[in-house]
Amino acid sequence: MSPALRRMAAIMVKELLQIMRDPSSILIGIILPVFLTLLSGYSTNLDIDNVSIGLVLEDTSPEARDLAASFMSNKYFKVRVGHDRREFAGDIVSGKVRGLVVIPQTFSRDLARADKAVPFQVIADGSEPNTAQFLQNYAQGVWLSWMAVRAEGQGEEFRQPVRLTPRTWYNQELVSLNSLLPGGMAINLTLIGALLTALVVAREWERGTMEAMLATPVGPVEMLIGKLGPYFLLGMGAMFICLGITLVVFGVPFRGSIAALLAVSSVFMLSALGLGLFISSVARNQFVAAQAAILAAFLPAYFLSGYVFEPSGMPWPIELLSRAIAARYYVSCLKTLFLVGDAWPLLLPNMAGMAIIACVLLGLTLKNTARTVA
Repeated sequence: MSPALRRMAAIMVKELLQIMRDPSSILIGIILPVFLTLLSGYSTNLDIDNVSIGLVLEDTSPEARDLAASFMSNKYFKVRVGHDRREFAGDIVSGKVRGLVVIPQTFSRDLARADKAVPFQVIADGSEPNTAQFLQNYAQGVWLSWMAVRAEGQGEEFRQPVRLTPRTWYNQELVSLNSLLPGGMAINLTLIGALLTALVVAREWERGTMEAMLATPVGPVEMLIGKLGPYFLLGMGAMFICLGITLVVFGVPFRGSIAALLAVSSVFMLSALGLGLFISSVARNQFVAAQAAILAAFLPAYFLSGYVFEPSGMPWPIELLSRAIAARYYVSCLKTLFLVGDAWPLLLPNMAGMAIIACVLLGLTLKNTARTVA
């Protein structure tokens, strides 16, 4: 074994011993991924059910009561019945109900019209746009289902003015967690990877041990590789923890291969760890490094990666900035692997983007370290 390899191996052993003795590394690498993944899974579900609504029954005809029964038996609504919309004014303001379905006094007369227009009113709380859209769409669905059952009971044929036959690929049930949790893994691992190296290496700069090691025959490149190795393994372990919770606890499908996931995650982890090393080489203070990791890693990844907001819908300067965020490419890769499979024409360009970012960050770290040595 060459002297350079022996020096790198010695640094790796030293880092592994430090990880085992350091509670903060265990917290970041093992406890934090469990906490963040569970938090993401239980807090970012956009699928809505049991929406509280007020049902204003101004018409007491048999048809109106039958339609009201359809709303009350629907699993997506939690219905409170009243006979005057003013009864629910305070509940809408306080958020106790998210909207009203008003069946007016003219319901029975309007129902007899030939054009089959919807003879009731839906009032939604627009302060929650997603819930408001859900309420309007499902109220329309309850109406169409009720009309179909009513027509069948009368021996008539009910024809909708327009009949849509939707087809959905990759996420057929339109379960939001199937799309959100893979993206959430990218956000969590961005923070974990950056914190692993930013805090630990910044602590060594604080204590002066980094300068002492750089005064030895160990070169900056050997130092960089020796430090990256153990934290790379710890970061990949965090990735498998996130993966296990995502698959077992939340039942998200995974259609890709473990080999492809390892390849994609390895490139991403280098960029995340490289960001942490760069932060530590600039800050050299644990408190400053922690704040910088949140500002430079977590927040850009959350807002610019496509996890929540599609980058193509952003103003072009912001969209251009998002291309410098490794999490953007990793989110795309994870969604592809989970929902589509090993689509290498999609994975390879994203892997190239992450590799370029990793090389830039590691190169900047080497430059700062070399300047310190000089």
